[in-house]
Amino acid sequence: MAADPKKDKQSVDADWQSVKPQIHGVNIKLLPTIPDDRGTLCEMYRPAWGVHPDPLVYVYQVTIRPGQIKGWVKHANQDDRIFVSMGTAQVVLYDDRPDSPTKGMLNEFFFSNLNRGLFTIPAGVWHALRAVGTEDVLFINMPNRAYEYADPDKYRLPLNNDVIPFKFK
Repeated sequence: MAADPKKDKQSVDADWQSVKPQIHGVNIKLLPTIPDDRGTLCEMYRPAWGVHPDPLVYVYQVTIRPGQIKGWVKHANQDDRIFVSMGTAQVVLYDDRPDSPTKGMLNEFFFSNLNRGLFTIPAGVWHALRAVGTEDVLFINMPNRAYEYADPDKYRLPLNNDVIPFKFK
């Protein structure tokens, strides 16, 4: 007896934007990479895009080795603005904010050299990034607050915990 085929559900609209619900305050702008005979160019951030209203005050670069995970982490006061530049990153977000209209929502996204994007993670949203594949992930963070060495705005949970309903494979 053959199984009944299942019809795909819509995943993107006519402008190739995801139709999946997103956590309140998360903004994603997919950014094209423009190739020519010398290499490529990809813009990372432009205030006119309206991805986040605050000016740039601090920028840093992070790498993640293949198969490794950075997270779970959240900030009480800082919004992250992350651009994935190299490698393939699995980005998982969990909204645990008490007053959020999307409290309890989980989002999962994938960004890579072929699908670059700038995305914001609001303060209070748990997040983890995993390097998928065989090369390092390189991302640039442009948070709306500079890092405070004496009083870091960073809270952590272990990868396996009872707060976030997601387990990495």
